[in-house]
Amino acid sequence: MSHHLLPIAHAAMDQHGAWRVPHDLLEHLTGVAYRAVVNAAPFGGEDWVRISAMLHDLGKYQPDWQHYIRKASGFEPEAHIENKGDHPNHSTAGALWAHEKLGPTGNVLAYLIAGHHAGLSDWNTENSNLEYRLGLPDSRTELDESLKGAPAELLNSIAPLPSLQTVPGTKNGFALWVRMLFSCLVDADFLDTEAYMNPDKGSERGNWPQLSALHEAFDSYMTDKTHGAAATTVNRLRADILMQCREKAQEAPGLFSLTVPTGGGKTLSSMAFALEHAKAHPEKRRIIYVIPYTSIIEQTADEFRKAFAAVGDEMLIEHHSNAEADPKVENSRSRLSCENWDAPVVVTTSVQFFESLFASKTSRCRKLHNICNSIVVLDEAQLLPPEFLQPILDALNLLSKHYGVTVVLSTATQPALATVNNYLDARKHIQGLDNVREIIADPDALYRQLQRVQVELPAEMNSHAPWENIAARIGKHENVLAIVNTRKDARELHQLLPKDTLHLSALMCGAHRSAVIGDIKQRMKDGTPTRVVSTQLVEAGVDIDFPVVYRAMAGLDSIAQAAGRCNREGKLEYGKVVVFIPPKDPPKGLLLKGTNACKSVLHGNSADPLDRKLFDAYFTKLYYECDLDKKQIRVDLRMDGKLDNTLAVNFRTAAENFKLIEDGDQVSVVVRYMEPDKEGRTIDYWLSTLKKEGPQRWLMRKLQRYIVRIHQRHAMPMLAHGDIKELVPGLFAQTADGIYNAEFGLQLDHVQLTPDKYMV
Repeated sequence: MSHHLLPIAHAAMDQHGAWRVPHDLLEHLTGVAYRAVVNAAPFGGEDWVRISAMLHDLGKYQPDWQHYIRKASGFEPEAHIENKGDHPNHSTAGALWAHEKLGPTGNVLAYLIAGHHAGLSDWNTENSNLEYRLGLPDSRTELDESLKGAPAELLNSIAPLPSLQTVPGTKNGFALWVRMLFSCLVDADFLDTEAYMNPDKGSERGNWPQLSALHEAFDSYMTDKTHGAAATTVNRLRADILMQCREKAQEAPGLFSLTVPTGGGKTLSSMAFALEHAKAHPEKRRIIYVIPYTSIIEQTADEFRKAFAAVGDEMLIEHHSNAEADPKVENSRSRLSCENWDAPVVVTTSVQFFESLFASKTSRCRKLHNICNSIVVLDEAQLLPPEFLQPILDALNLLSKHYGVTVVLSTATQPALATVNNYLDARKHIQGLDNVREIIADPDALYRQLQRVQVELPAEMNSHAPWENIAARIGKHENVLAIVNTRKDARELHQLLPKDTLHLSALMCGAHRSAVIGDIKQRMKDGTPTRVVSTQLVEAGVDIDFPVVYRAMAGLDSIAQAAGRCNREGKLEYGKVVVFIPPKDPPKGLLLKGTNACKSVLHGNSADPLDRKLFDAYFTKLYYECDLDKKQIRVDLRMDGKLDNTLAVNFRTAAENFKLIEDGDQVSVVVRYMEPDKEGRTIDYWLSTLKKEGPQRWLMRKLQRYIVRIHQRHAMPMLAHGDIKELVPGLFAQTADGIYNAEFGLQLDHVQLTPDKYMV
């Protein structure tokens, strides 16, 4: 190779097996710096990322590293995956140089540089220790060897040094700011590397339609939709809600709430607000729509795709566990965009959004800088998890004040998120969201106009009724939905109701649940008596409409969501919602706390249990009973103001603890529910494809519709009995024929089966 004296960053062969001109190292550093500066401009982090970019691959100037890159086969596929690859370490040299030469400023840069492959570290814990790593003799050797080959102009380019006085949000904002800087650096590094290694892939990025084009397509769609709607009171109110959203969008960016009863058209109205707000404020770059449940994300994304069809549906990406890739809804551009959220519209889950905000890994942090100057709609905001509420509120405040983010809290039951600092126990204080502007001019009047149900409360809040009594009452109704708190309760109640009663729970795979919901709608349309027993999964985004709904006592927000499945379209003067006390209280935890808070608030307020004012009292009581930072995230990230000159923050530990869903003790089981498709392919065909080709993203999405998540304590006995087997790490498949029931889904209680019940 003729470039043997030139320090290079990457080397690759072309399609004919000939060496391409290698990627000059200094050119790579300046290229990353340029991209990172563009990324950081929205929040003023340009100098920080410029310096970190120029130093991030200082270690590649080591003779050992240069020897390695020449000896290697060119492109190493795992070069940008955390903790992979066997090449000499190169990320400590720049970090150590900054740490030694630049004081506290250098410590910030050290976090960024040292983590640009492995992710952000803790400063000094048993879990992860950047301070220890910087002090290792090998790190000193790496730096000394690197400086021998580094050109003088590289280190001379470091000045001027930025000031720590410019940190957005000062001490409380330090950790989020570092993650934002980190995002700018690692995304720039990925993209500059990709531009050399895979120019075709790099050229597919960007060139998205402007939000203004989406605005026009959406307005046209909504005009057609409203003109075609029946002239009912509900549709008239939906049109008024839409108009108010468009008008309020002209106001200055910041924090907004959209308080609309269930069935009031919040989804499309909130998108109308976002598009209008982006038009009024041209600096807004994208809309991020955050949904609490994976089960409803696909239908929401499909609704938006219909609205944007005139522009083409490429502009929208879904980013959640089910949508890693699917040839039907993904193309190469949307798949690339999932990596860094550079599309104009992103539909994602609360888990993906908030865990990314507190992440330490490069793959998850990459997208953060693209949240700047966005409009974030939090759908069903009342479902923000109480045990992580304080760090979430901190992050939302920082995003709104310092990163140009407009936040919309969209819900029928607004949680009490304002600051509270008048408790005797200071640990119960909330540093909340203040100056939140309500989009609806008179929510109370709107609630009165959209009141479609009457709620019947139990005469005695602490008197448990046996299932037989509850079933007898429910069975008197031809069309009724009963919602209970646990899967066990659903089974017990279902067994006491007429044989044609339908059942819904999370032990049924997504495809099974969708089929049952389709059956419910068809039966109601045909006038066939329809009784349904469900767990609370039916309360989120499932568009079914019953004249009577029974709800086991739960949190007040759950009762309101249940009421949203009753007389949804206003065909009756009033639907009927009956709250009952089941034989047993819910299990300890959030469900029980919500139930107790609800009973307390409803005591003496039975005239209108869904009075909007009661929700503030309910959430205030619920949050008081919860530890709003149960995992001590604020302590790890020094968001409690206890940041000193060492800037010792536990990024890795905080990220590992910030898990909205504790999925470590759960496993995924692919069940045998799927009917053969048009080509005659069964679930066995797709499972054998998985065995041959491994867990490809599009295939995992296809299988996701047939997956049930269960606790390990249930999975291990099933594995021992041969009911399930592990296909790939963490993914199991049903092998016994009799353990998936057409009515109830996966059977967790092992039943002795004859040999013919097993499948190979």
